[in-house]
Formats: sequence, structure tokens, C-alpha cells
Amino acid sequence: MKTKLTELLNIDFPLIMAPMFLVSNEAMVTAGMKSGIAGSFPSLNYRKDSELEELLDKLNIEKSKLTVKGTYGINLIVQKTNPLFEKHLKICVAKKVPFYITSLGSPKEVIEQAHSYGAKVFCDVTNLAHAQKCFELGCDGFIAVGQGAGGHAGPNPLQILVPSLQHKFPNTPVIAAGGVANGAGILSMLALGAAGVSMGTRFIACTEASVSDDYKKAIVDSKMHDIVLTEKISGTPCTIINTPFAKKIGYKQNWMERSLSNNSRTKKYFKMWVQLSGMKKLEKSVKPGNYNTLWCAGQSVELIEDILPCKVIVERIEKETQQAYTDLQTMIQ
Repeated sequence: MKTKLTELLNIDFPLIMAPMFLVSNEAMVTAGMKSGIAGSFPSLNYRKDSELEELLDKLNIEKSKLTVKGTYGINLIVQKTNPLFEKHLKICVAKKVPFYITSLGSPKEVIEQAHSYGAKVFCDVTNLAHAQKCFELGCDGFIAVGQGAGGHAGPNPLQILVPSLQHKFPNTPVIAAGGVANGAGILSMLALGAAGVSMGTRFIACTEASVSDDYKKAIVDSKMHDIVLTEKISGTPCTIINTPFAKKIGYKQNWMERSLSNNSRTKKYFKMWVQLSGMKKLEKSVKPGNYNTLWCAGQSVELIEDILPCKVIVERIEKETQQAYTDLQTMIQ
């Protein structure tokens, strides 16, 4: 397939394996590259000294050996509450990461440094106002995060968000993210004007993911109504599977937490504490044998029925996309 995304990233199929906190790993990203798509991961998955450098060296070697068009990228949380942002950006630039996905803040510094050596930058956006700011800073594309996405989902349906972005910014590629888990979903996003899709939840249920089998099984067993929004992980609404532990701790911040989050003197440090606390809870949750489960996932769990290797997932999605296109043609005379 040939779209603006495949041309920008030099990949065979317009799909990004979305970066997922504590889920994305070296094996998944490498398998994605070898399958002709773009694998990605959050820099915050590698917080210990030298971890990120070593991983990027390995990925660069794997990329140099590819016999297909595939690549990798990294997700940076550019919010001021991320204490590792500057350090991780410096490492990524030194290792010449091919592309970046920015989240939760201004992408200005990432865009400037990435463009200094020809890398591309895609910015998570949930509305036109944020997209306008990223456009003015010179981003290479938008990750349109809509309803149904895993993690920090957006409030708007992709059926409106994608064409609105494409209409207002006709020369800036839009990558759809949220609620897509198969080839028919990809074709529908391309029909709306998207240049590709960022897909996360489907890849949690892959053999390469190092999360617990219970987490993977929950992805397969859960339905769309099992996905709820919680403010308890990062302070920003985040989609998770509605486990007994999630119900126990609740989904909303209390009045004191909201007050500290909104106070100009305390909000930065309180949000840092909330995020650090949430990260620790998530880290425990993905390990085997932990009953205090906070598992991030999107509503596309409804469409996921098995746990497969990444290569097989991508191959199936490619066939589904082609079949959906063929089926659609039979309806149009």
C-alpha cells in the first residue's frame, strides 16, 4: 500500500504499532519492523541508566539488516512533569531515532532536534486547537487520538476527528488511533482521509509482549463495555479494564486531589506524584500473580479473540484490509 505515512516512514503497510507503557518491548518493535510496519515504544519503559542507549543500538542494528521496508520510533512524554524528558531526548537524537511521537505537552523541542537530522515527528492530538499549535511548530503529522483508544483516549469520535483534521490541514498526514483492531477498521480510516493507523490494544495480546498471561487473557475476554475511564493513574482520564481493583479504588479524584491538581503552586509537583504513584501501580499490575490489577486497554478488546505472534497479527490485518476493500468494491456498481 502507498499512503503519505508509508512514504514518510518508508514502510510497506500504513500501520504503527502504538507505544504502550510497560507493554511495548524490544521483541515487539523488532517483529513490527520485520513485518513491514512501524514499531514504537515509550521512552519511559526504559528508565534505568544505559537501558535506552543499549536498546536503540540494538534496534538500529536490526533496522540496518531489514529485507523489507520497516522502521521504529519512540514516544516521548513532553509534559514538564516528565523528569526524564530532556535526558531521553538527548539520547534519542544521538542515536538518530527515525521518528517520534509526542504526547501531553508542547513538541517544540522535539521537532527542532529531530528535524536537525531528518527524523519525523508525529504529535498526539485530540482536537483541532491542539493540532493547530503542533502544525505551527512544524510537525510532520498528527496522531488523531479518538474515542475508544487505550490509555489517554480523546473525547471525539474518529469519524469526525480524522476528516476534520484532514480538511483543515490537507498537507499534513493524519494517523487514526482508537478502536481499530482489524483490516476493515484500517480501510475505514483510510476512507475518512487518514494516512494510516496507530494500533495498540491488539498488540497487547501478542506472544512477544512480556506482560502477564492474565493481562493478555483479560484483553481477549473483555468486551467494549468493560473499558472505563479513570483519573487515578495519571490525573488525566485514562482507559482501563474494569477489574475488581479498579472498582475498589474508584475512577475519580477526590475534592482534595482535584484542588491540588488545579492550584498553581502545587499542581506541577502533585501531578508528578500522581503519575509516579500510578506508574508504580501499573508496573505491579503487569507482573504475574498480582491481584491489584490496573490494565490499560481500548474498546477494541471487543474485536480481539486470540493471542498471536506480532508477525501473524500483521499478516492477518493486511489480508483483512485487502478483503474489506474487495468486499466494498462488490457493493459499488
